[in-house]
Amino acid sequence: MTEETAARPGGAGGTAPGARLLKDHPLRVTLTNEVHARPPELLRPPTRGTLLAMFSGEGTTGDDLSHLARLCAWAGVPPPAPDATHYSGSFGSFRLKWERHTEFSTWSVFRPTAPAAALDPFLEPALDAVPRDWLAALPGELMAGIHIVVLDNGAPVPTPETLEAIFGSDRYVGSRVAGGTATAWTDFRIHGDNFSRILVVDHSMTGNQTGRTVQRLFEIETYRIMALMALPEARRALPDIGRIEAELAELTSRMAAIEGLEDERDLLGRLTRLAARTEQISAETAYRFGAARAYYLLVRKRIEELREVRIEGVPMIAEFMERRLAPALRTCEAAQTRLEMLSQRVARASNLLRTRVEIAVEGQNAELLRSMDSRAHAQLRLQETVEGLSVVAISYYGVGILGYAAKALKGMGVPLNPDLVTGIGIPVVLFAVWTGVRRIRRVLVEPSDAPHG
Repeated sequence: MTEETAARPGGAGGTAPGARLLKDHPLRVTLTNEVHARPPELLRPPTRGTLLAMFSGEGTTGDDLSHLARLCAWAGVPPPAPDATHYSGSFGSFRLKWERHTEFSTWSVFRPTAPAAALDPFLEPALDAVPRDWLAALPGELMAGIHIVVLDNGAPVPTPETLEAIFGSDRYVGSRVAGGTATAWTDFRIHGDNFSRILVVDHSMTGNQTGRTVQRLFEIETYRIMALMALPEARRALPDIGRIEAELAELTSRMAAIEGLEDERDLLGRLTRLAARTEQISAETAYRFGAARAYYLLVRKRIEELREVRIEGVPMIAEFMERRLAPALRTCEAAQTRLEMLSQRVARASNLLRTRVEIAVEGQNAELLRSMDSRAHAQLRLQETVEGLSVVAISYYGVGILGYAAKALKGMGVPLNPDLVTGIGIPVVLFAVWTGVRRIRRVLVEPSDAPHG
């Protein structure tokens, strides 16, 4: 053992003492182990298996764990951890594997197959070993049910006549998989027992290869069905999208010909309703369309991992998926693309019309401001006229009072000429009244017009 190896954490020398001093991130162990999660089962042919994909929606992991714990109690085996997302264990006559996905769970059952079962490989499926009452209460709704049989290399390779009898017709697909170490056939149909069928003949696979191949075949069928869940959504949305597109085209053609603010507001209201309906459809389908793309990529990845080799005269799984699944996914993608483009078109039309309405409103506001300005000028001239008349009236009364005061003083013996005093007082009174009115106006008007600090 070298000094370098001994110092390396996890090496032959064990954990380095210095590593104990470092603080682990809370997710370090979880993320490190994630790539090792959900390993395939170790399977030795001949064997048979059944997969159930139960759709239960998000947030239902607790129901699965409770149901799995009841089976563990029945068999006397340790239950899964409270936060588990997958589990695998032996239940006596069968093995069970549970995996929780985002919106569905898969339950896989495996048990050995007797050599004589090659004559009728799907006669006694692996699911028969599971307690009926427990199976009937399985959470969720069945989305995919698949029986698989793996025959060992001593079994005769099925003839086309045998395969036609197993699958009920000659419309099956197949290929050599796992680099030619096995051959697999399926027809992707639901048979009279309510399950799909996959037949595999092992030529030289190891136990790990068999487990991986079976898991990939299960996942191809499961993810295929989950991807196709978006197709009904697309078919339901497309007529609505078409109606919205037609109404939008009609509203857009009217936009250039409308006159009057009320018509523009009515058109803007209709466009707003179209935008709301478009966003509603988008919200209802966005998750399903996104999930479909993810599932489709998984299907293609699993098919690639099979490493198919053609059997002359038999379509391969990849060909079948490209011919049947790909067009369905393209329909979903087309619906989503139309929906996104429609949303953009409605938004552009709404912005254009809103701009027209705003310009019209601004024009009306300008007219209103001009009218208000004209009225303000008229009021100012009227006010100035009133002020002038007020000065004259007040001065008249002031001069009269001054005359009376002069006459009173003359009567008291003061040597004054009342007419002279009155005449001299006229300009003085006028100036005093005019000055007083201006001061009052300045006090009352100017503070309200001054800007606030």
